[in-house]
Amino acid sequence: MPSRSDAPHFPRSAPIEAYGNGGFAFADMSHRGSLLCLPDAIWGWPVIRPEEIDGTSLERVFAAANGIDTLIIGTGTGVWLPPSELRQALRAVSVVLDAMQTGPAIRTYNIMIGERRRVAAALIAVP
Repeated sequence: MPSRSDAPHFPRSAPIEAYGNGGFAFADMSHRGSLLCLPDAIWGWPVIRPEEIDGTSLERVFAAANGIDTLIIGTGTGVWLPPSELRQALRAVSVVLDAMQTGPAIRTYNIMIGERRRVAAALIAVP
């Protein structure tokens, strides 16, 4: 049996239906905490502040980079400027990084998956 960290919360992509109160709703389910949405699965993500976003916290994104063109990062309620090293590391695997507050990030992600784009989202939960 896979460990909890190896099991996706949901085994495919899905639009985010709602957010707030420290979590998200998608696919008629709810999840407390941040999310990492990849083209093939949605995972719980332990990040709670943008300063925690780095190559390690985005390891699954790098592993799936051949199926991702854009990574949208939802930074919670604040604005965050991604470090140039992170942008360069993603650019090296042909993934464009777009960081914005979580609300606009969800709206952008939902539009892009609706267009069947190759998109991933790393979304920090908001209160």
